[in-house]
Amino acid sequence: MDSIKMANVKDIIKAKIADKKVMIFSKPHCPFCLMAKEVLEKYVGKGQIIEPEDYEVWEINKDSNYSQLWEELTNMTGSRTVPRVFVNGTFIGGGTETRDLDSSGQLVEMLKKKKTA
Repeated sequence: MDSIKMANVKDIIKAKIADKKVMIFSKPHCPFCLMAKEVLEKYVGKGQIIEPEDYEVWEINKDSNYSQLWEELTNMTGSRTVPRVFVNGTFIGGGTETRDLDSSGQLVEMLKKKKTA
């Protein structure tokens, strides 16, 4: 039963990442999560680089499948920390990496690229 549950969680995570230009797996009070969200949210809005429907934050600790989500994200990204930030389907890192990519101008370039299916 657990393997079916894990397969479903993995499929759900992959679908979310594929469906959104920016997908953040987060915890609400984590300072690094707040950092990543603050950086990215300045680019979200009508007429901005990221349309609101293309941006999602999933507060994983509020989900009933939290432990499975945590385990699968760890397997996918190689790290047990949050946030886990994906842009156009690519894992870019956590809060510090998101901030650093923004500071260097690379984040804007990544965000301007079309989402690949």
